[in-house]
Amino acid sequence: MPYIKRDEHGAIVAVSKSPEQGYTEELPTGAPELASFMHAMDATSSIDATDQGFIRVLEDVVELLVDNGVILFTDLPESAQKKVMLRQKLRSKLGAKLDLIGDD
Repeated sequence: MPYIKRDEHGAIVAVSKSPEQGYTEELPTGAPELASFMHAMDATSSIDATDQGFIRVLEDVVELLVDNGVILFTDLPESAQKKVMLRQKLRSKLGAKLDLIGDD
């Protein structure tokens, strides 16, 4: 049976296979509350797993918009400009080693 940790409102915030500090309550593996928590974690992991590839797509979109004169690079907030320039510098150093979107 898994051990769970709850927050101050009684909601599950973490699960452990073994009784660790703070993981004092056991729940049956099929408990609906545990299943709901695990489902929410799976959904979060799925979104997180796509972030890196999506960031690359957004970088390419920004570059395309600037190259086609739809927006000016200077229209972006200064913090965004710095981040874009840093990413461009890193990508140019890595060259072909960084291929997150492949031939899609």
